[in-house]
Amino acid sequence: MAKAKPKAKIKVPKKILITGGTGFLGAEIVRQLVDSGEKNLRVMASSVPEWMLDAGVEACEGSVTSPEDVSRAVKDVETVLHLAGKVSRDNADAAAMNRVHLEGTRTLCEAASEAGVGTMLLASSSGTIAVSKEEEMFDETFPPPVEIISRWAYYSSKYYQERTALLNFDGEGKRLVILNPTLLLGPGDERLSSTKPILDFLGKKVPYCPSGGLSFVDVRDAAAAFISAIGKGRHQEKYLLGAENMLFSEFFGRLERLSGVRAPSLRVPKKWAFAGATMIESLYSNWGKASPVAPGEVDQAEHFWYFDSGKAKEELGFPTRDVQETLNDTVAYIQKHFLGGGLF
Repeated sequence: MAKAKPKAKIKVPKKILITGGTGFLGAEIVRQLVDSGEKNLRVMASSVPEWMLDAGVEACEGSVTSPEDVSRAVKDVETVLHLAGKVSRDNADAAAMNRVHLEGTRTLCEAASEAGVGTMLLASSSGTIAVSKEEEMFDETFPPPVEIISRWAYYSSKYYQERTALLNFDGEGKRLVILNPTLLLGPGDERLSSTKPILDFLGKKVPYCPSGGLSFVDVRDAAAAFISAIGKGRHQEKYLLGAENMLFSEFFGRLERLSGVRAPSLRVPKKWAFAGATMIESLYSNWGKASPVAPGEVDQAEHFWYFDSGKAKEELGFPTRDVQETLNDTVAYIQKHFLGGGLF
């Protein structure tokens, strides 16, 4: 009597997990992956929108701070794009940001290693590398400006998030890639997590023109770089993602020409800006009102956030569109969705 043949094991397709996949950057990454024909996507978030479900994306509702939720999320996953985070310029939110960025990342790395995940992409910030008091140009070879960023809870938590990932996702068969995008602009920021400065400008809530300089990048270009890094990013390497470095005066001038909203003309000496903002906040606090200026944001705007994205362009094929298109699309989106369409 012939022996029965053993049943062939069913091979389960490996998934791509995107934590925080419903945010500004995450949703754009999902959109581009779906458009490219990717079928094995899983998004971890507190809730997943209908358009993702209709596109065949698997929802995994939960938090990266929950070991149980994370264990479910990493099952049958080959690649993790870790985007979950909390964005705040208020140092009072330090504990909440550390809980997500540090504890959540450690929990995810440990669970991913246990589940046999091979590749992890971590979304960090250009602010862990490129920020200075003077007008300087940075790249990935520069040491982290710990003395500066330790004053700001968000960037400090992102710096330690990187260190947490480097310590907890390493070893044979593991690949960790850290991507450091700057300020994300473009259409689609439903929560205003990144584009609120544009809303503030359009709403005439920017009281003066800072003397520092910023960098920014189109969210669509940053998303393309993340997708490219799945295959091309090198283990334990960082990639700065930015399209343009610009003085705030030039940035506001461009917004003025696009929107018709007059840019702030008031200039304040750098050494007085932070002290003045602190005094104003104190006065408003005594009156039981919210201050029109946040000292932390003023302090950051008096710095320079310039860097060179040459490494990402060379190794990831990082694309950057014309910045005028990015600014125009950002202004148009905010006017339509937050300011009543044809207000300007």
